[in-house]
Amino acid sequence: MTANKTKWVRLGNYIELCDERNSEGKYSVENIRGISTDKTFIDTKANMEGVSVLAYKVVRPHIFAYVADTSRRGDKIALALNTSSQTYLISSIYSTFRVVGELLPEYLYMLLRRGEFDRYARFNSWGSARETFSWEELCRVQIPLPSMEVQRDLVATYEGLKRLAEDNEALITPLTEACQAFIVDCKRQYPSVPLGDYIEEVDERNRNLTISLSQGIANTKVFQAPKQVSANSKSDKIVRQGQFAYNRATTRNGEKISIAYRTREDCTVSSAYGVFKITMEELLNPYFLWMWFSRPEFDRYARYVSKGSAHEFFDWEELCRVQIPLPPLEVQQSIVNLYHCMEEAKSIAREARERLTTLCPALVQRAIHS
Repeated sequence: MTANKTKWVRLGNYIELCDERNSEGKYSVENIRGISTDKTFIDTKANMEGVSVLAYKVVRPHIFAYVADTSRRGDKIALALNTSSQTYLISSIYSTFRVVGELLPEYLYMLLRRGEFDRYARFNSWGSARETFSWEELCRVQIPLPSMEVQRDLVATYEGLKRLAEDNEALITPLTEACQAFIVDCKRQYPSVPLGDYIEEVDERNRNLTISLSQGIANTKVFQAPKQVSANSKSDKIVRQGQFAYNRATTRNGEKISIAYRTREDCTVSSAYGVFKITMEELLNPYFLWMWFSRPEFDRYARYVSKGSAHEFFDWEELCRVQIPLPPLEVQQSIVNLYHCMEEAKSIAREARERLTTLCPALVQRAIHS
């Protein structure tokens, strides 16, 4: 016991094995799950055709399951708590256990999700060809055990941030689909125009080395750190904020074209890239154009019209021939606003997930010193 009265206890005194089987065949192949090292249940990767599931273990809500074998798992242990209202089936070689006594399953789950526990489990795994973290070793784990009130408070804090991430992640797909649906609808409702009437090529070089930030472009349509930096950066092209840049080469690029809209500070790109800007933003919203470029249909079009032998290129002339729908600017803006909502949901979810990784250790420290 520490000076602040928080107990450290042997985990084995608060958990017990359970071994319920699907012997009556109540659950089917649809209920089968695997366990990931991210500490979640996942759809099974196994081929279940013709396999009997009568010997599979039943994992009811609030039950833990883990894979004792820790070999070849990236120095992590596959473990999960069934936090859903569904009942799962898992392989008979996996272990299942429940919490007993003054210990919340969600609090224990929070402890076992930490990187420290992964390292502990790997260090205390034993074997030759395969190393395993046995039930006996799991029972020897020492955990801080604050009062139930403190446990509930810590779990509520963690679950609140997790729910924020999940709620925003749930928005991403429908918002993305809505954006694409509106763009497709624009093709039906408004006349198409050649893109070349609304853009012009830009060829500004970094001759005075005034721009120090060098960027590449990913086929996900965003700027990224370059894979290699030009030895003669004076010949690199400058991409100003509000301009587009693209890699003309489409060979060996995942059947996609690398093109992006610059929203941050000015940067440079390879002299082999193309740079252009919209000439009439009062008629064509740059974000609307970028969303058009982000569609899989545009990737396929760019690949189809790319020309060359060893390397194929999507040249400026072909880009100018692209036909795009041109709805009124307010319609474009409404679609762009929807896109920004989707991007905000992505950002919130990503930040919440990042904070969750540091929150667990912080909450454990709070439990220790409560």
